[in-house]
Amino acid sequence: MLNRKVFECIVKNAPLISIDFFIKKENKYLLGKRINKPAKDYYFTIGGRIYKNELIENAKKRILKEEIGYELEYEKLKFLGVFEHFYTDSVFGDDISTHYINLVYELQVNNLKEILKTQHSEYIWLTQEEIIVRDDVHKYVKKYFET
Repeated sequence: MLNRKVFECIVKNAPLISIDFFIKKENKYLLGKRINKPAKDYYFTIGGRIYKNELIENAKKRILKEEIGYELEYEKLKFLGVFEHFYTDSVFGDDISTHYINLVYELQVNNLKEILKTQHSEYIWLTQEEIIVRDDVHKYVKKYFET
């Protein structure tokens, strides 16, 4: 983890690399309502940034464990592609923009033991059709269906 001042400098001057998980159970996807900027108060996929010197495979495991208490089984991951997200704000306020490069994966699950509320205030399961029409689902989540 970076201290706040160093992380703010990075957000201000460089793109962040992150992993998003489109978690699917039957025909519904798990989304969480974001607590922090960017995308605050929108429903978004589960995910997080990759740390410096962290292997992508290790980041996948860490993010799923921290966000939803899930132990990753690699055979269940389907790579959906690389996406870019541009926000006019950041966790540091409205005067610093955020640029993410996202590696997006779909993950089929049967059940989840415990969903932690660290980055999201609540969670919902929605079908693709519901995701597309809802105004409280972020536009970048909707773009994942365009692959």
